[in-house]
Amino acid sequence: MIRLKLNKKVPENLKGLVNLAYNLWWSWDPDAREMFKILDPPLWHSNHNPIFILRYTTDERLERMANKKSFLALYHKVMKDFKTEMLKDADHLWWNQTFPEYKTAKIAYLSMEYGIHNSLPIYSGGLGILSGDHLKESSDLGVPIVAVGFLYQEGYFTQKISSTRNGWQEEVFREYDFDNLPIEEVIDLENGKPLLISVEMKDEMEVYVKVWKVNVGRIKLFLLDSNISENVPWFRDLTDRLYGGGSELRLQQEMVLGICSVRLFNKLRIKPLLFHLNEGHCSFSSIERIRQLIVNKGLNFDNALNEVRSKTLFTTHTPVPAGHDVFPFWLINTYFKEIIDEFGMEIFYSLGSYDFGSGRGDGFNMTVLGIKTAYYTNAVSKLHLEVANKMFQPLISELKTKYSDFKPMESITNGVHVLSFLSEIYQRMFRIVDDNWRDHQDEPAFWDKILDKYTISDYEIWEYHLAAKRRLFKFIRENARNYQKSGYWNSEIALASGALLDPDVLTVGFARRFTTYKRATLLFSDFERLKKLIEDPYKPIQFIFAGKAHPNDDAGKLHIQQIYNYAKNPDLGYRIAFVENYDLKTAKILLQGVDVWLNTPRRYNEASGTSGMKACLNFIPNLSILDGWWAEGNNGLNGWAINPQNIEENNIVAQDWTDVQSLYNILENQIIPLYYDFEPENIPFNWIKVMREAVRSTLPFFSARRMLKEYSLKLYAKILSNSS
Repeated sequence: MIRLKLNKKVPENLKGLVNLAYNLWWSWDPDAREMFKILDPPLWHSNHNPIFILRYTTDERLERMANKKSFLALYHKVMKDFKTEMLKDADHLWWNQTFPEYKTAKIAYLSMEYGIHNSLPIYSGGLGILSGDHLKESSDLGVPIVAVGFLYQEGYFTQKISSTRNGWQEEVFREYDFDNLPIEEVIDLENGKPLLISVEMKDEMEVYVKVWKVNVGRIKLFLLDSNISENVPWFRDLTDRLYGGGSELRLQQEMVLGICSVRLFNKLRIKPLLFHLNEGHCSFSSIERIRQLIVNKGLNFDNALNEVRSKTLFTTHTPVPAGHDVFPFWLINTYFKEIIDEFGMEIFYSLGSYDFGSGRGDGFNMTVLGIKTAYYTNAVSKLHLEVANKMFQPLISELKTKYSDFKPMESITNGVHVLSFLSEIYQRMFRIVDDNWRDHQDEPAFWDKILDKYTISDYEIWEYHLAAKRRLFKFIRENARNYQKSGYWNSEIALASGALLDPDVLTVGFARRFTTYKRATLLFSDFERLKKLIEDPYKPIQFIFAGKAHPNDDAGKLHIQQIYNYAKNPDLGYRIAFVENYDLKTAKILLQGVDVWLNTPRRYNEASGTSGMKACLNFIPNLSILDGWWAEGNNGLNGWAINPQNIEENNIVAQDWTDVQSLYNILENQIIPLYYDFEPENIPFNWIKVMREAVRSTLPFFSARRMLKEYSLKLYAKILSNSS
């Protein structure tokens, strides 16, 4: 039963709004979003949160809408669609049609973060958005996933750019009002109280977590919360922040996520036939499952490990050794002493010991634990598979020798949830092409229609693109106006944020996590050449940057500071902008409204990347290094490859220079002339060809639908057969 703290009565004929507000299905249904927007436009624009709207809209407004025929017609349509979508065991669902023998199976999905919607801020970046897309597409296809993560009290930080510190990033952490979040308490059926799960820490102390539930369409996402009175004060803040604190706090968090997930399923009488672990953060779940098999079923360690392996899939998302969690052995011994004694020290440490070839035995590696306790391991792009196989070659050789049923690492390239990131303008346009276009997301032949000018004219595409571009510049201006009114910003920050950008100018967007390998400042390596491009009186260009650096990453913060200073430099004509506090809402506006999406990682460091996929959905071509997904996605017609010959210099400085010269050459000789070729009808027909190809060649191949079907057919079904 949902209890919404409204302090008001919702009209009887609008009661369904409450249940819908507590199911994030509304976040990817355009009609549901439009309905909540109409319900109270000012409140909607303030935070796009239906629960907030229902709590704070006036009684008079609710009564007025309850008697408005046009609103009621939309309401009834949305509620009918919602009811249809939530039907359990529906025969039309792809999973039920494809795997009828597994209709009642449960697949456990574990992740440290989930980026589902801005109104549930429990994500920081790529991994979270991917996990959120995985759940949303699972709902659409009927894949029987049950997910677990954390309910962070403060989530990830709000970014502030300080003018007094010359553009240095500052982090602001705010406690979220849980009454505004789409969460429900999970009740313990045995005692009628809020459900608590516990895990033993060092010194025989326990951490208790309260369990909350989030409805993501058909999918249940359970979130763990340690900020409760049952815990000692220093454990209450364990789930305060995402990726905060030092090594010991991270170990505690990963123990809670892995171990409490398994115990939660036991308590709810859910018996997953498969565990899908995302990154090493979740790998302690395998330790707990082995322990329970030894204790409850009397299996020896080898048999318990084999049973856990047979039901586990591990996905690695990180292509560099530094990105994997490694804990010192003494710290592991402090927290796992009893289990180490039970398993045997040598056996326990062998599960996570790996040194990436250094010979030092660097510590207990959580990715290694995940791989050693999984039947299948997968990378998230074809190029990432090559990197991962090379990075883990000694480990792969060891497992190949040890297990007769050893499975080579697979590659399943990431995809994005189309309905979440495709502009609603284009969704309406696709409905004209085929009202059931959503059913054809992963069918390449269907998207060949995008090339047909009689189906969709160049004029339509260009007009819709200009509308998205106007929305972006309005967003930037409104940010500047609101911050200026609040007294937080000064004129310097307003200029640096893009207040003087010109919507008629070719606009390039760069938005992602700021870390050194992504090379956000690469563009500025040849200042005079960049200045010449920007100052061109006939064919100018401008750039918008956004993104956060991890609070402990001073090198990433330095890149933000440098770009901020370029943005306020009058020599660049205020055609460089840095948009503060990048989040899901800002991401959608940016990747739908720029003309070109820029990505400049140092090659072999980007596992997949998904922001470029989202841009392509919206007719925005990519300009990118051939790394991650773009090494598969670029076909020479849908965007541009920086340094396409893959010239690799012997040192970083030389490589950066080679790449940036290629970047400038492409801008000068290809992108700028093509974009400004408006003859003969004041519309860039040849540019629009690239826009069309960007959608046609990427949407069906890099959608979450293709990705999830591939997981299901290549991995889920095979692992589930181990339980048959």
